[in-house]
Amino acid sequence: MKKLILAAAAAILFSGAAYADVIKIGVVGPFSGPFAIQGKNFKAGIDAYIATHGDKIGNDTIEVLYRDVPQADPAQSKALAQELVVKEHVQYLAGFYFTPDAMAVTPLLQQANVPLVVMNAATSAIVTKSPYVVRTSFTTWQTSAPMAKIARERGVEKAITVVSDYGPGVDAENAFKSTFEKEGGKVVESIRMPLSTNDFSPVMQRVRNSGAQAVFAFLPSGPTTLGFVKAYNENGLKEAGVQFLAPGDLTQESDLPALGDAALGILTTFHYAIAHDSPENRAFVEAARKAIGNPAELSFPSVGAYDGMHVIYKMIEATGGKQDAKKAVDAVKGLAWESPRGPVSIDPETRHITQNIYLREVAKGSDGTYYNKEIKTFEKQPDPGLAPAK
Repeated sequence: MKKLILAAAAAILFSGAAYADVIKIGVVGPFSGPFAIQGKNFKAGIDAYIATHGDKIGNDTIEVLYRDVPQADPAQSKALAQELVVKEHVQYLAGFYFTPDAMAVTPLLQQANVPLVVMNAATSAIVTKSPYVVRTSFTTWQTSAPMAKIARERGVEKAITVVSDYGPGVDAENAFKSTFEKEGGKVVESIRMPLSTNDFSPVMQRVRNSGAQAVFAFLPSGPTTLGFVKAYNENGLKEAGVQFLAPGDLTQESDLPALGDAALGILTTFHYAIAHDSPENRAFVEAARKAIGNPAELSFPSVGAYDGMHVIYKMIEATGGKQDAKKAVDAVKGLAWESPRGPVSIDPETRHITQNIYLREVAKGSDGTYYNKEIKTFEKQPDPGLAPAK
């Protein structure tokens, strides 16, 4: 009898709201601290989706619960995910700005019968850690490899890479280096910096001394990227003719006013720009700017969250609101739609998003605002950092 009671309790614990009329989604991200603007963008994307698509699917009402992890903290992220599953009975987990936080949660998914929709964390390997992970953001392999091709097209023969020393940074370094050297270029030095680095002058001196014609850089968007770009300018590398190349994390729209004219001409490759010209994006930007409050704070994590909600809504429709993680994930394999960023689909093998990657240049509009101007498109890019993940 005791075993039966425990089994029943476990079934209730992990069935969550299977037969309830409220379906809960737990979102973990940085909603305070130095990366709070990224959490605000998660919420803006989610709120924009609900505002335009409603908070009901059939007879079920959607409820979103938020949990704050101010900086990368795998232990805290795992604890919050457990709390959301066990105490709040969420049927879906989502969000996750930092790779280590997403990685920490993947061991929970199968037993909890809960899918995880990654709305930002960008290391390729995350989707290989559980068959219940789907990603709607990007990877640094996906956004960095095209930049290596651009560098060679523009005559760069020698480059140096500078990245933050954690999963996405290592992926960005490997993506750029392997692609650049395959195209006939040479990476003369690779520098990895601790995530806590905030004094970049010594790094800039190493870049100058390397003799490289270009520096390829990756740091997680936030205060550090702003400081890095400023250091590039203040240490005279731009004046010395050292080209600045990066994925779009380093020129997120919310940082451009602070960078000012010093950012003009910086080239980045990325999956999304607020200025992307399409009716879908114009409608999204209007809704997301209302949701975030300060339009100048809108940036790329919002579109990962918006599309993440689209995927979750499709999962809920496919399962009839019942808790079935495998059926939910299977239902979105191969799913294709027109996102604010352009045409996208979920690769049925890797469960990662296939999407256009755009070459952008920081420009200044007639109204004096700075923006990322798309000047070339790499269509239907998968994640080159992934072998098929079953």
